[in-house]
Amino acid sequence: MIAEAQDVLLVTAPGRWHAARGVASDYVSLTKPRIMLLLLITELTAMITAARGWPGSLLFLAAMVGGALSAGGASAINCWFDRDIDAVMARTCTRPVPSGRIKPAHALAFGTSLCVGGFLVLATATNLLAASLALAGGLFYVFVYTFWLKRSTRQNIVIGGAAGAFPPLVGWASVTGSLSPLALALFAVVFLWTPPHFWSLALLLRRQYSAVQVPMLPVVAGEPSTRRAIVVYSAILLGVSLIPALWLGPFYATAALLLGGAMLFMAIQVVSTEGRTWASRLFHFSLAYLALVFLAAAIAASLPH
Repeated sequence: MIAEAQDVLLVTAPGRWHAARGVASDYVSLTKPRIMLLLLITELTAMITAARGWPGSLLFLAAMVGGALSAGGASAINCWFDRDIDAVMARTCTRPVPSGRIKPAHALAFGTSLCVGGFLVLATATNLLAASLALAGGLFYVFVYTFWLKRSTRQNIVIGGAAGAFPPLVGWASVTGSLSPLALALFAVVFLWTPPHFWSLALLLRRQYSAVQVPMLPVVAGEPSTRRAIVVYSAILLGVSLIPALWLGPFYATAALLLGGAMLFMAIQVVSTEGRTWASRLFHFSLAYLALVFLAAAIAASLPH
């Protein structure tokens, strides 16, 4: 009997550990870690830009934890609300909520708790302005984009993109306790980057969005109009991305011009070339573009003046 009990423990303990890891992994996936990482990069580089160097390890840790909780909480609530369309789309049907691995109520409670936690961390360890901006970004993403715009208008990404532009403001405010024209210029870069970034993905997923009746631009305006809109916004992005050079100098200007020029070139290829190869290339490059242009800002701000 004792030997049999020991055998059961040996068999079930690894199984329980594996199950616990699976549950933890599912909850982490609700926070959309890859998106969060990009948001945290813009927050951190904005901190370095504001401080004109390293902002300090304790402030860095507090801002990153608070920012991660805030962004992850908003994403989890998005997963809770979108579970009906996520269940239909091939790209999202295996997410924890639509697949049944996490109950909807648990996902909502998890996301809400993270948002509250993010606000408290930022409010106590940085300042109230940074905490309020993080909360505002999360509320905008949840209520304005997810609940309202996403399913009601082709301008969902254009307006809703403001939500993803809050992290640079949070980073800036956590260092300075205020905002500045340069901080707002960095906000504008993310805001204008969002449409060409997401529309290139929407071109690849047009049929899936059409199936769930989400009015992404390729679904309601057609692919040709979407491709032209990508070029227009990429051109505007290139111009606006040069504005921070007024404060950051020639190093940043050169990097922004090269990166923006490459993105505009790819956008033009999306229009002039049949098929969706260039749309896929543009989507993946746009991820690197945003990280690199903000890294360039941080490096330029840290250089001796």
